[in-house]
Amino acid sequence: MDNKLERKYGLFTAICMVVGIVIGSGVFFKAQTILTKTGGDMPLGILAWIIGGVIMLACLMSFAFMSQKYERVNGLVDYAEALVGPKYGYAMGWFIAIIYFPAMTSVLSWVSARYTLVFITSAFPNFPMTVPAPAGCIIGPECMALTLFYLCALYSLNALSPKLAGKTQTSTTIIKMIPLALMAVVGLIVGLTSGMMQQNFAAPAPNVAPVANPLFASVCATAFAYEGWIIATSLNAEIKDSKKNLPRALVIGGLIIMATYLFYYIGVAGGATNQELIDMGATVAFTNIFGSFLGNVLNLFIAISCLGTTNGLMMACSRSIYALAVRGQGPKPETFGHLDPNTNMPTNASVLSLIVVGAWFLYFYASNLAGIWTGPFVFDSSELPIITIYLMYIPIFVQWMRKEQGESTLRRYVLPALAVIGSVFMVIACIFGHGMACFWYLLVFAAIMALGMRWYK
Repeated sequence: MDNKLERKYGLFTAICMVVGIVIGSGVFFKAQTILTKTGGDMPLGILAWIIGGVIMLACLMSFAFMSQKYERVNGLVDYAEALVGPKYGYAMGWFIAIIYFPAMTSVLSWVSARYTLVFITSAFPNFPMTVPAPAGCIIGPECMALTLFYLCALYSLNALSPKLAGKTQTSTTIIKMIPLALMAVVGLIVGLTSGMMQQNFAAPAPNVAPVANPLFASVCATAFAYEGWIIATSLNAEIKDSKKNLPRALVIGGLIIMATYLFYYIGVAGGATNQELIDMGATVAFTNIFGSFLGNVLNLFIAISCLGTTNGLMMACSRSIYALAVRGQGPKPETFGHLDPNTNMPTNASVLSLIVVGAWFLYFYASNLAGIWTGPFVFDSSELPIITIYLMYIPIFVQWMRKEQGESTLRRYVLPALAVIGSVFMVIACIFGHGMACFWYLLVFAAIMALGMRWYK
């Protein structure tokens, strides 16, 4: 089978995909997580953000070079297939189609629903909830129903109107940058004027002790916030002049993301003490600086931000099984490789992806939210799949260094070597940060991968 997807996305849309998919919920609530893990040590938190950003940039730039040479359907699968081999390419495609994209999509859809309800219940305190807020915004039936609605709505948007999905991605990216830019600039000015910034940098939080190995744990937390840029490569077959525009989008988008995270994290420190940020999150900084009304509006921006990220993930989910099917691989390639003649979208593959996303949300609800599922096979499905993908990057980087003889030293050795070191660092950080949960997750990962290899052809 040959790819027949139309090239419908330009450079600006591609940049918005990179930025919009990565900047979602992570920048808002992982800042609180990192402060907690470091015990309110602001400089150590900034170091964690920088390390996570450098690792992202090294990996991102290495894949940007690959995108200039290899292009078929789904960039990451293309690179794995061309550099390591067809079987490894299939394994990578199966992993992102069944574990990585669906697990991320399910979690981000729930986060979108959660912050939507936080905004509604804050604006209307008497809003009827089966489980009163704030618990109802996390685990209540309204939150679960809204999560499923968002999943179905975004699936429909991507399956029926891919061009509108691209415009949605662009719009939500622009909207989500407004509160981040405001906090970065105004928070810095207010913090320096009031002395709050100097106080937060000088002294950690008095009532919070750092966790063991705080730097490793914090960098592991940044992995969730920085992850998602690789999803843009899954749309390489639909980006105009992909060999030029995709690497540009990756590099420009990556620099925007890292700068945004650092300035936002510093800006938040100008609006509240470290202890307040740990106890109440970034919302308290917005409330202190902009007032209670605009502080609550932040929750609406977070919901829109998360919806933009979820939309980008759904765009990738809708095409992931198709990327295997066009290679004649995976279950029933003749069925899942079919494109709808009206929408130019792989409708059958999209339906299967939605079912897989629903299964991961069921797991996330039972094990991470409701606590119904207990025992060893309980792990954070928002972070551990991210660490696995860093492990799977390593053979691709190594083979690039071995095979690409015509590249410069920087492109062939320096950046891929940094990417390998960064990927190994992420894996080590995961082990320190999650302990035995990594082992139980890897057992589930191995079982799903073994099942998938049954369909390798």
